[in-house]
Amino acid sequence: MTFRTICLTSVLALTASAAAAEMNFNRIAAFATPDNMGEGEDKARVSSAEIIYATEDGNTLVYTDSPLGVIGRIDITDPANPKPLGNTPVDGEPTSVYVHGNTVFAGVNTSESFTEPSGKLVMIDATTGEITGECDLGGQPDSTAMAKDGSFVTVAIENERDEDAGDGRVPQMPAGYVAILDVVDGVAQCDSLVKADVTGLAEIAPEDPEPEFVDVNGAGEIVVTLQENNHIVVLNKAGEVLSHFPAGSVDLTEIDATDERGALIFTESQKGRLREPDGVQWIDDDHFAIANEGDMDGGARGFTVFAKDGTEVFEAGNSFEHAVIRTGHYPDKRSDAKGIEPEGMEFATFGGTPYLFLLAERASVVGVYDMTDPANPVLKQILPSGIAPEGAVAIPSRDLLVTANEADLVEDGGVRAHVMIYEYAEGDAKYPTLTSEGADELIGWGAISGMVAGDDGMIYAVNDSFYGYQPTIFTIDPSSTPSKIVAATPVTRAGMPAQKLDLEGITTDGEGGFWVASEGRSDRVIPHAIYHVNAKGEITDEIGLPAALLAGETRFGFEGVTMVDGTLWMAVQREWGDDPKDHVKLVSYTPETEEWGAVLYPKAAPDTGWVGLSEITAHGDYVYVVERDNQIGAAAVTKKVYRIPASEMVPAAIGGELPVVSKEEVRDLIPDLKSWGGYVVDKVEGLAIAEDGTVYVSTDNDGVDDSSGETFFWSFQLGN
Repeated sequence: MTFRTICLTSVLALTASAAAAEMNFNRIAAFATPDNMGEGEDKARVSSAEIIYATEDGNTLVYTDSPLGVIGRIDITDPANPKPLGNTPVDGEPTSVYVHGNTVFAGVNTSESFTEPSGKLVMIDATTGEITGECDLGGQPDSTAMAKDGSFVTVAIENERDEDAGDGRVPQMPAGYVAILDVVDGVAQCDSLVKADVTGLAEIAPEDPEPEFVDVNGAGEIVVTLQENNHIVVLNKAGEVLSHFPAGSVDLTEIDATDERGALIFTESQKGRLREPDGVQWIDDDHFAIANEGDMDGGARGFTVFAKDGTEVFEAGNSFEHAVIRTGHYPDKRSDAKGIEPEGMEFATFGGTPYLFLLAERASVVGVYDMTDPANPVLKQILPSGIAPEGAVAIPSRDLLVTANEADLVEDGGVRAHVMIYEYAEGDAKYPTLTSEGADELIGWGAISGMVAGDDGMIYAVNDSFYGYQPTIFTIDPSSTPSKIVAATPVTRAGMPAQKLDLEGITTDGEGGFWVASEGRSDRVIPHAIYHVNAKGEITDEIGLPAALLAGETRFGFEGVTMVDGTLWMAVQREWGDDPKDHVKLVSYTPETEEWGAVLYPKAAPDTGWVGLSEITAHGDYVYVVERDNQIGAAAVTKKVYRIPASEMVPAAIGGELPVVSKEEVRDLIPDLKSWGGYVVDKVEGLAIAEDGTVYVSTDNDGVDDSSGETFFWSFQLGN
C-alpha cells in the first residue's frame, strides 16, 4: 500500500440529514469513581479511572485506579444504570488491566525508585474481586495485553525515566523490555516469564528502550511502541523480533503552536515533528494504528496506520485536530506542547464495520473512525468524554463502548473522575450540539458566555476572558442539527483585537450592531463596562460604571445584557458589598439620557457554594434570567430559567433603596443537562429567545481547561 493523507474533516458525519436507520454511538451513562469507595471511606480523596476492560459477558467493567492503589469494578448489567462493585487493593500502583474469561490481569508498579524499578502481574477474580495470584515481572509495568485465545499475556515493562534527572532525557538505566507469560486455565505461569530484549533497535537511545503500549493480533504477534525512542517493534510469542522501524515524523501545518496567549490562531507550523506514539492497536493481522501523543520532543496530534513491515499506510496530519477544533474542544493552553494529545486507542467491529476509537486526552473527546479501508479512514463521529480519557474498551456483543477518564478535580472543587458508557444504536448522533463544521474558514471557538437572538434568524454569541486576547462575536445558525457557527467577528479597537475584555453578554442595538457587557476583574485590571460594537465588530463607544455603583464593587460583574424600550439592563452575577443577602442587582443604563438605575433580584440561597445570575434577555412582557449554582455533577441543584414581569423593571436611583422584583420559574435545566448521559455541568451561561418563543440555551466549556470541553446548545419552546 502507498502513503495517503486526506482531509478527513470533509467527511465528518456531524449532521442529522441521514436516514433514521443510521447507526451512531451516543453516551447513555456516567459513573463517578468515588462511588466505588466503601461506606465510611473518605470520598474526598483523589481517585481515577485510567485503563479499563470488560469481562467476557460484557456485564462487568474493571479499571485501574492509580491514586487509590486499587482495581475498581462496575456492574453494567443495565448499562444505563451502572452500579458499584467496589475496589480491590493491589499493594502498589495499578497501571494496566486486561480480562480473559473471569480473570483480571493487572500490571502493578511497586517501584521504590526510578533506578530500582519493580512490578508484578496480579490476577483477580472478576466476580468476587479477590486476588488469586501474583507474578513478579522484574520491572515497572505499563500496558498489558493478551493473545486472542488467552494462551499468553504480555506486559510492556517501561522502567520509565525520571523527568527530573538528566534533563529528563533518555537514556536512563535500567532498560525496559517486554514481558511474556504463558496462561493456562486462566492462570499466568510465573516460571514461563520471557523478557523480550528490545535494546539496540531504536535510533534514539537504543540502549534504553521504554516500552509504552502493547497489543496482540490474531496471529499471536505483539506490537509494542517505544514512545521516548520514537520506535515500533513487532515480536512473536517467543519474544523474537519480527520487524522494527522508527515511528517517523510529521510536518504539521495550520496549527496553534503558541501557549498562553488567550487566542485560537491556527496559522503556525511544526516541521519534522516526531510522532512518539503512545497507544497502539492492531486493525487486522497486517496493520496497526498508533496514537501520536508525543513525549520528549514530539507529538504529531493525530494517528498513523502502518503495515507490520513498517510501510506507512496512512497519516492523519492535522485533520483529526481540525475536526476537534470545529467541535469547540481545542485545549488552547496545550498549544505549545502537543495540542489535543491523542493517547489511548481501541479497535472493534460493530455491525460489520471495523471502528477505531481514538482518545484525545487534552481535548477530552473520542474520534470514531470507520477503518474498512486502513489506507482511507473515515471520521464518523466525535464523542464527548469525561476529563482526560485514558483508556477505552469496546463491547460489540452488547453494542457498547466505554471510556475511562482519569482526571479528578476534587481538590479544586471540580468534577470527579468518571467512566463513560456509550451505546451503538439506530438514531442521530446527539453530540456535538454546536460545530463550526462547514464554515468557509477554520473557526476555533469555546467559552460561550452570552447570547442574543437576531432578527435574521441567527443567534449571536460571545466568548469570555478565557480568550481575552481574541474577543469574538460568533454567528450561529440554529436551523440545522447540530447548530452551526457560520462566522466569527473579532471585537476590535482601533483596528486591533480589543484585548483583555471579559465578554459575558450581548444584545442587538436594532441598527445592525450590538451592545456587549464585560464582567471585568479589578484584580486583573479589566474594567466592568458596557461597549457598543458595530456590525464589523469595531468598538464605537465604551461606557464605564458610575462611582455610586462601583462603591460596592466586587470581582463578580455583569453576566448578561438586554434591551428593553431603549434601556439596557445588565445582570450582576453575585452580591456586591451593598446588596442584601441572596439578592443581586439588575442594573439599567439608558444610552440616550446616560441615566443609571437598578432593581434587586431575589436569588436562591445556595445549598453549597454560591448561586448567581449568568444571563438576562427580554422577550414580550417579561425579562428572563438564568439562575445557577457553581456546583457540578450530583451536587448541582440550581440551573433554572426564571422570568420577571417587564412592568416591574422600574429602576431606582443607585445608592438608595432599590425595589425587589418578583420571579416565576420557567424551566429547570438539570433534566436537559442530564439528557446527554454525562454529568451535570456547572456553567449555563447563554440564553436567547427568538421572536417565535424558541428559547436557546448554551453552556460555557471553560476553554477546555480543567473541563471536559463539552458545550451543550439546545432549545425549547416557551410554555413547554
